[in-house]
Amino acid sequence: MERVPATVTWGLLAAWMVHDAEELATMAGWARAARPRLEKRFPGVPWERLEVSQRHVNVAIGLMGGVMAGASALGARTGGRSATFQTVLLGFGAHGVVHLAQAAATRGYTPGVMTSPLVVIPFSVWAWRRLKASGVPVAGGAKSWAGLAAFPLLLGGVHAVAHAVAARRPGEGPAVGARVRGRFSRDRWF
Repeated sequence: MERVPATVTWGLLAAWMVHDAEELATMAGWARAARPRLEKRFPGVPWERLEVSQRHVNVAIGLMGGVMAGASALGARTGGRSATFQTVLLGFGAHGVVHLAQAAATRGYTPGVMTSPLVVIPFSVWAWRRLKASGVPVAGGAKSWAGLAAFPLLLGGVHAVAHAVAARRPGEGPAVGARVRGRFSRDRWF
């Protein structure tokens, strides 16, 4: 049994950073530009709710970065044996496949599709092989899939927090911002 290299555990964070740099650079602009085309192609989808600001993207990616850093740290501390690390690694690889499916469904570029086949999926496959080659027991079965099923909840939570943070103007707290907007016109303050 060989030692799991840091390129597997901390490599998850590094691969995520490369991937999310693409999303950071493209997501907000793509959402605005693609909306008319997507509204015609998929008329039943509430696209106005899915459009995000750059501030929302920044906050969501920052929050997800915390999750990825935590999972990578757990992986490093446990030699890749952490169930959390393995679940996040599985989710990261599946996330890459979802990007490819989104691009196919929309018949064009979607944020993250360039780095999915170049970084996300190859890294995930390589990392699983390294874990197995190192003799690390790889979680499987219902427990792994249950953890993976929680990813939409995690993503939903990240985007809900990002939406709440992005909706506030810089420097205002949630209670103060709501109170100020309720009593005064925006023009008096800015």
